[in-house]
Amino acid sequence: MTTGSAPLSSFRRLQRADGLACVLAIGTANPPNCVPQADFPDFYFRATNSDHLTNLKHKFKRLCKHSHHFLLLSHLVANARFTVCVLSVAAGDKTDVKRRYLYYTEDMLAARPELADNAAPSLDARLDIAAKAVPELAAKAAEKAIAEWGSPAADVTHLVVTTNSGAHVPGVDLRLVQLLGLRPSMRRTMLYLNGCSAGCAALRLAKDLAENTRGARVLVVAAELTLMLFTGPEEGDSGFMTLFNQALFGDGAAAVIIGADTMDHVEHPLFEIVSAAQTIIPESDQTITMSLTSRRLDGNICTKHAPGLIGSNVEHCLLDSFGPLGFGGRNRWNDMFWVVHPGATTILDQIDAVLGLEPGKLAASRRVLSEYGNMFDITVFFVLDEMRRRMEDGAEGESPEWGAMMAFGPGLTVETMVLHATPTERKCNLHENGNAM
Repeated sequence: MTTGSAPLSSFRRLQRADGLACVLAIGTANPPNCVPQADFPDFYFRATNSDHLTNLKHKFKRLCKHSHHFLLLSHLVANARFTVCVLSVAAGDKTDVKRRYLYYTEDMLAARPELADNAAPSLDARLDIAAKAVPELAAKAAEKAIAEWGSPAADVTHLVVTTNSGAHVPGVDLRLVQLLGLRPSMRRTMLYLNGCSAGCAALRLAKDLAENTRGARVLVVAAELTLMLFTGPEEGDSGFMTLFNQALFGDGAAAVIIGADTMDHVEHPLFEIVSAAQTIIPESDQTITMSLTSRRLDGNICTKHAPGLIGSNVEHCLLDSFGPLGFGGRNRWNDMFWVVHPGATTILDQIDAVLGLEPGKLAASRRVLSEYGNMFDITVFFVLDEMRRRMEDGAEGESPEWGAMMAFGPGLTVETMVLHATPTERKCNLHENGNAM
């Protein structure tokens, strides 16, 4: 059979969407167990049968309030093994976390003492719990996103799932098909162990799928359980990072619907995803590492170098993304809205300083960190939802049209996305503030 190039090119055009991928809906979920940060030290040392370690407990209480006391010590053990993959714990002067949501409870930990034992081979126990809990938590967020979107779950054409909390095949994606009533012919993609930048990576993939497949509606889901890295306190130098990890991370799930060529009066786009880029910072591949061991999710981070590497590269990444649009630079960064993964306060402080941002520009990121802690890859979705809410309520008084979405993870990897607030989203803000376009 012979087919001319003209019919093929026409067919190819018909396969692609005409417009940009848009965020059509956002849903978030957390476990019911909310633990105030002030109460967590007593909970943690009691649940791990470690109340006899009075000196460590005293340090942990100070860490949960102001981690700069801890950090001076952690610099001495920058290369020590610890149980986390995320960049943002690297040099924070305080956690600035008020509360977190945690899947594990005191009763659960009492029933599985191996989870608090630093030497016990407990990975199988953690994976057994995650196999059931992660899809269920993910489904709650996805149900909210689908309800906001307004179309049936069976209209989802693609599913992209990211998690650091598991290593199963079949995995979370297949379980979500069953829990949500997605159609069996839907196309699925699983992303495992991509760290805190995985949320943006999943959106980047969803953008490609939506713009290259006419009519596609992509459900992106992320879910995390800190149970995968939970462990009891350790004495000695290696214990400092363990304590910091237990003080910072929280559990949750998030979901977004992505699609192009939206249907008028049916779908309500929130943000257009104008571009998506990924950059590896040179000579940084050993700055953050992670792996599954017989014990749990383990990793390594160089606390001295990670924050500086981000600070010295963030503006370059932004200029690469915004330059082709003729937008960006120190005189323009304050004209934008910001959706930044809030790994820790110092990362946000560095971005503020390097870019010369006005006070409050990273308020959405700081609020999510305070109310939920660092939830790995899902955190940036919570920030996006918070920014959406602030724009609708008029909190972003200037009604920015352009925005940047950024996340950082193992590599060191910087994910940078250019967002454009839709006219409807900006109109809500303008109406509240009495401004004119």
